[in-house]
Amino acid sequence: MIEALDYLRQLNIASVLLRLSLAMLCGGLIGLERGRKRRAAGFRTYMLVCMGAALTMLLSQYEFYMLNTSWAAIAAEVGIRTDVSRFGAQVINGIGFLGAGTIIVTGQQQVKGLTTAAGLWASACMGLAIGAGFYECVAMAFLLIFLSVHVLSRIELRIVENARNMNVFVEFQSMDYIGDIINCIKSQDVQVYDVEIDHGQASKSQKPNALFTIRLNHKGSHARLLASISELPCVHMVHDI
Repeated sequence: MIEALDYLRQLNIASVLLRLSLAMLCGGLIGLERGRKRRAAGFRTYMLVCMGAALTMLLSQYEFYMLNTSWAAIAAEVGIRTDVSRFGAQVINGIGFLGAGTIIVTGQQQVKGLTTAAGLWASACMGLAIGAGFYECVAMAFLLIFLSVHVLSRIELRIVENARNMNVFVEFQSMDYIGDIINCIKSQDVQVYDVEIDHGQASKSQKPNALFTIRLNHKGSHARLLASISELPCVHMVHDI
């Protein structure tokens, strides 16, 4: 079966069409989950990143082939020396800037976009493998990346729900009620490790808020703790981050 792919590893029209189509398909499928969750990068972004990486690798192979065949005499005359692997390295560096643009820190001290950035980087690496014609690696990489993005996210959510440690963001009416909130949290049989308090800005109608680092003494009590805090009349918003 591997020998049957030798023709598609060569630089020809069929190979180029297959590689770009495969990059479009694999990148798009991985980006579907991000798109459904309305993340910064979704279906089309992943698709374009993967195709762009594949195109870069195709370009490097084309230039290497031309420098050793049709352009060989001119290259020898002017002394051209090139390392085609540097194209792939530049793609990885460029994706770092693109991925960084998807990572944000919200006003609730919550970091978002890390999974999206990591997915973009993995999609670009997969695109380089597609462009190089390393089909066996592409099949395994796509399966594992797809599994990580679409299936393991549910397992991760369950692990987080059963974790003992949690960070709770609470927005409340005024600093006069901070004691009531702390007493409410402690009444749920938990340990409060740290509290970060933001007094807010009245001129910008920003309410006071606090970030509590908490350890639960019993698993599965996340919902009960959040419900008890939200029932306080002074609380405007409560989130588990």
